[in-house]
Amino acid sequence: MGPVTCIAVYLTIWWTTLFAVLPLGNRTFHEMGITPPPGADPGAPVNPNLKRKFFTTTWVSALVMAGLLLVIHFKLITLPSLPATY
Repeated sequence: MGPVTCIAVYLTIWWTTLFAVLPLGNRTFHEMGITPPPGADPGAPVNPNLKRKFFTTTWVSALVMAGLLLVIHFKLITLPSLPATY
């Protein structure tokens, strides 16, 4: 796998992981019993902790990418071993 392909695959994994991590640990205005500011939705998070979630997304994505690279390097899954669907 070339460097450009590795970067493209990593960014795809990163974005997918980000959308999985974003809702974790959020507390909404409604759950906290706080009246939201004018124009805000009661279901919006009080403190989304985006910096922490970006760091979490980065290291989880790095682990997934490392696992993928190991699978490719050691040929644990090859194209001929995948079932063909016609």
